[in-house]
Amino acid sequence: MDDPGTTTVVAVPVEPPPSHWSFGSPGDFDPLDDLVAIGADLAPGTLLAAYRRGLFPMPSGTPGDPTYWFCPVRRGVLPLDAMLVSRSLRRAARDFEIRVDSAFAEVVDACADPGRDAGWIDEDIKAAYLRLHELGWAHSIEAWRDGRLAGGLYGVSIGGLFAGESMFHRVRDASKVALVGLVGLLRDEYAEDRLLDVQWRTPHLASLGVVEVTRAVYLRRLRKALELPPPAGLGG
Repeated sequence: MDDPGTTTVVAVPVEPPPSHWSFGSPGDFDPLDDLVAIGADLAPGTLLAAYRRGLFPMPSGTPGDPTYWFCPVRRGVLPLDAMLVSRSLRRAARDFEIRVDSAFAEVVDACADPGRDAGWIDEDIKAAYLRLHELGWAHSIEAWRDGRLAGGLYGVSIGGLFAGESMFHRVRDASKVALVGLVGLLRDEYAEDRLLDVQWRTPHLASLGVVEVTRAVYLRRLRKALELPPPAGLGG
């Protein structure tokens, strides 16, 4: 499909101080439970260490409780050559402009809207990813129409890994168009080994081509992906 126009603002990632916490060996994770750790903090070094081991954080939902860390037994990933783009989505994409990192905080705020179903992003999560963004590790992919932010997504980019965190839309198909834009950014000479992680496969994501892989397969692919340079549009 013809990609929408793209405006890119990127920063060279800055490595933060290392974490004081250890997540242990993935070989010690419960093979039947997605939840693999509880506690630690959300400092940039801790977050990066977690993603490099295949983990991601979510709040428990109860104020004051420690952070939960997940490494799903069945992981949702989107193969870059297998995204399903309908004719209607192809047509819709022509009406949007894709931008990178031009409104990161606004994207996170929209994803954290408490009025959304199954909202999980709290103030601690928002602050943590804003810090990662300032260091050049977290990015937003945005769909704009008529000069307004219509939808988008955000996630963490480390080498050849893009770990998607959340997405939103204010205009129909806008979040899907942002995902198409992200896939376009990741399709380069290293595309075969890049890893687009979406945490869990939902019916909505399955309709876009997301598949499940086992934890072992995901971790094996992650090790390979982390050896790659980041894509040019995300700090490469």
